[in-house]
Amino acid sequence: GLPILLVATTMAPVGAYAGKIVPKVYVLWVFIAFLLYSGTMMIFFRPKRRPKDGNHIVEGSIIGGIAGFLGGLLGVGGGGIISPALIMLGYEPKKVAATTALVVFFSSLSGFLTYWGMGALNWELLLWVSVPAIAGGWLGTHLMHFKMSPDQVKKVIGVIMYLIALKMILKVL
Repeated sequence: GLPILLVATTMAPVGAYAGKIVPKVYVLWVFIAFLLYSGTMMIFFRPKRRPKDGNHIVEGSIIGGIAGFLGGLLGVGGGGIISPALIMLGYEPKKVAATTALVVFFSSLSGFLTYWGMGALNWELLLWVSVPAIAGGWLGTHLMHFKMSPDQVKKVIGVIMYLIALKMILKVL
């Protein structure tokens, strides 16, 4: 998770600044396609067990770079990129969820500070979203660790990706 964390946190501000240049509608359509693909992979794809060897630094850096950049560009944490990529590579879903939660926190913080520095924050919205997000994070973590199997975690993440894609499609149209 460390390569993902470092590169995602570094790339989130780059994505936030790129948001001033790239028309968001193009990025949103690419992100919608990715969410639909990832959601499908999470629900239907059966990954092989991850071998112990492999270049975790290169894989993590690539995943972190893409997730951080798009996360900063769109103002999201990048978990919709990190989770399916790691699961497709064969990592265990519960470990993926924990790794993603840590990375998304720092990547989001990096993007948040960048948007704050650019003067692009809505403080009232931040207040209204923060409390439910913290409560949902606590509840989701509790359910994942004590009530759900790894396959259930994967399917829930896939359904959530479909829902986010649907919401974004409605927003773009």
